[in-house]
Amino acid sequence: MIPIDLQNQVALVTGSSRSIGQSVAVALAKAGASVAVHYHRDAEGAKETSLKCGKNSMILKGDVSNASACKQIVEEVSENYGRLDLVVNNAGIGLKDSLEMPYEAWMSHWKLTLDTNLMSAVNISYWAVRQMEKQGAGKIINISSRSAFRGETEHIAYAVSKAAMVNLTRCLARALASRNILVYAVAPGFIEAGMGLEGLAEHGEEIRAQIPSGRVGTPEDVANVVLFLASGLANYITGSTVDVNGGSYLH
Repeated sequence: MIPIDLQNQVALVTGSSRSIGQSVAVALAKAGASVAVHYHRDAEGAKETSLKCGKNSMILKGDVSNASACKQIVEEVSENYGRLDLVVNNAGIGLKDSLEMPYEAWMSHWKLTLDTNLMSAVNISYWAVRQMEKQGAGKIINISSRSAFRGETEHIAYAVSKAAMVNLTRCLARALASRNILVYAVAPGFIEAGMGLEGLAEHGEEIRAQIPSGRVGTPEDVANVVLFLASGLANYITGSTVDVNGGSYLH
């Protein structure tokens, strides 16, 4: 086995107070990276993540649906560590919606979902690229979803936002390759944590029936893929989306 060594690397993981984000942050820290643990509301979860990441971690708060907050988050990380090598755009929401919603509620829901899931990645990436260019290299990993490739009926805005993240990944990868900045997306299926718990509680039997092995994924399953992409082992890959869904949806 080739060891993954992220010593002297600095990573920012948005939405890392729990679930996939927490597991990603901890995996990167265990590989030697200094990790900026970001949260919006769950301060206790962020503290837990930081403790697991060790003394070289920092905690920062911010609402990534706000463009100004995204700029501030990147600046705080860069000022604290003097560099930024890896961004994992993980922060997101997955609220249910319906065409039966009143129009004003529908539009408010879409704005919040797109600002949180998509525009946060757009804005964080914009400012991170400025720092990465100074260093001559960097990586951006966007956490998308299996929903990006499916027609959803109860999470329409969520699915659209995650599909846009996939194409954002492709566009940034092509635009930034000559600057030695690599961009990837990871698309988890149902994960036994965070947002996935509600779906599993309602449709657990149906969900497991879709997965050939019958095993629902864990946050660590996703973190392992992010860790690989963050490492030098993935340096000839860019623009790709890696599915982490146990074979439940192939495209």
